Amino acid sequence: MSFAVNWLRQQGFTPVYDERLFAVDHIFAGTDTFRTAVFQEYLDRDDIDAIWLARGGYGSIRIIDHLDFTKMREHPKTIVGFSDGTVFHGMMNRLGIPSIHASMPYFLENKTPESLQSLCDALKDLPLEYQWPAHPLNRLGEAEGELVGGNLSVLYGMIGSRSFPECDGKILFLEEVDEYIYHIERMMMGLKRAGILQNLKALIIGGLTSIHDNEDPFGRTVEQTIFDVVAEYDYPVCFGFPAGHQPDNRALVFGKKISLRCQQDECKLSYSSELITSSLSWV
Repeated sequence: MSFAVNWLRQQGFTPVYDERLFAVDHIFAGTDTFRTAVFQEYLDRDDIDAIWLARGGYGSIRIIDHLDFTKMREHPKTIVGFSDGTVFHGMMNRLGIPSIHASMPYFLENKTPESLQSLCDALKDLPLEYQWPAHPLNRLGEAEGELVGGNLSVLYGMIGSRSFPECDGKILFLEEVDEYIYHIERMMMGLKRAGILQNLKALIIGGLTSIHDNEDPFGRTVEQTIFDVVAEYDYPVCFGFPAGHQPDNRALVFGKKISLRCQQDECKLSYSSELITSSLSWV
């Protein structure tokens, strides 16, 4: 964690945390009751502007329904993280509070300079602009809309809950790690059958890392599998955005409007956030 602490200070932020960050209860950072209490404390503090999730993994879905966001509405904070943090991104979307999909402190030392710079820019309310190579399966087009999303597996587990983000008329971002291709199709079909995919403005697919196939091949790549699920719709679909479980994990501000251009040779994403942060809390 020392790398992240030093990095924060170098960027002009004031990291605020205590030894409870290092609690252990099997695979969790403390019991559910403990983690809920600590998270609630930082949600309620007026002197904290952002909460940076320390390491991800699994467990947010176990505590989200026990948290009171009343004071969070009165003094909004930016929640930063990804993967398991998708639960909080969804909740923030429902509350109308922007959040940042970006690397966690535990992994920060192994991220690319571009990842670090994008996170700093997002926290400092600087414009974010990205370009990345086109993918053969992209469906070309342009779209504008609010960006939502996160990790596919986590979103799949949130379907029907109060923390699932509103997706109608939005641009959905998805990334995934360490899953089988048929699992990904199952989850995409789950989103489709729940009506989540039909009214999007666009779909952006980020990192698809360490994806597996069975001994008896599924018969399609993971990209083709995802595209087939949304083939009947006409909105732009862009693969390969540099974010997810990978060294190049660029920051995205959920809950803010973006402009997307999916062209023959490259894709472009741009927007300006309205986030202003001066100190960070880790939980």
